[in-house]
Amino acid sequence: MELRPNPGAKRRPRRVGRGISAGQGKTCGRGMKGQKAREQVKPGFAGGQLPLARRLPQLRGVSKQAHNLGIFRKRWAVVNLERLEQIEFEGSLVTPEVLLQRGVVKKLGAGLKVLGSGELSKPLRIEAHAFSRAALEKIARAGGEAVKI
Repeated sequence: MELRPNPGAKRRPRRVGRGISAGQGKTCGRGMKGQKAREQVKPGFAGGQLPLARRLPQLRGVSKQAHNLGIFRKRWAVVNLERLEQIEFEGSLVTPEVLLQRGVVKKLGAGLKVLGSGELSKPLRIEAHAFSRAALEKIARAGGEAVKI
């Protein structure tokens, strides 16, 4: 087996300053005069004005804003009852591992939460980390069992 990049993935480097007919001659794509035409300008450089990074106050540690932004939010893998209704399970046991294997959920994150959207007609034993109140009622009505892990 021989590995090679996809067609068109590897491009030839741009050769600048090789004459007017080459398309990148004379100014080589840097425009006319000025600092950016003559030398490399540091990222964040604001032409001698105090750069934005130095104008803003320094914040250390975890702030209220970090909590408000949801940085520490738990991200649940969510599945609705209508989705469980569509799938045929061997036996009646539904676990997070089975749902991962089947591709119903991509990754578990903080855990699996079962929500009550849709109806459930078959009695399933569902093992999950959390259930909504509606899901618990509908699982019980269908003759199933909801087990918190």
